[in-house]
Amino acid sequence: MDAESPGGLVIRRANASDWTGLAGIDSLAASGDHARRASVRRWCEQGLALLAGDGSGPLGYSVLEYTFFEQGFVTLLMVAPTARRRGVGARLLGATEAACTTPKLFTSTNVSNHPMQRLLRRVGWSPVGLLHGLDEGDPELFYLCPRVRPRGVAEGHGEGNGEG
Repeated sequence: MDAESPGGLVIRRANASDWTGLAGIDSLAASGDHARRASVRRWCEQGLALLAGDGSGPLGYSVLEYTFFEQGFVTLLMVAPTARRRGVGARLLGATEAACTTPKLFTSTNVSNHPMQRLLRRVGWSPVGLLHGLDEGDPELFYLCPRVRPRGVAEGHGEGNGEG
């Protein structure tokens, strides 16, 4: 899944050796959050993370899991502070959508996360629900990716999508 853009941005599946680089651009992991560091390592080892980078190193990553009612779910989208507002997040969402093997793809963000909400609206995702109780005083907004896949396409997670 290596995809390079004219600006030199490459998006590929992260591997186990990428986790420290991704933890270094993750605001929580970089600040010493051991649970987040462990999650980043697990996501890389399990092949759940897509890495966006250029010649300078990792610029962002996304995590795609299938634990949300057996549909695709973007568990996390992280862009390095120095790479924000340069299209990295939009490219990662597009690559995650392309990698998803289920008919539907969801994500969520806090009501307070206005930059993520703007990104999701800009790339066409639709708000589909609001959940109170996860973060006190900051409800979670859920979004649905605009794509529609016919029933029965790519039933197996990770099978038949050309990635290895």
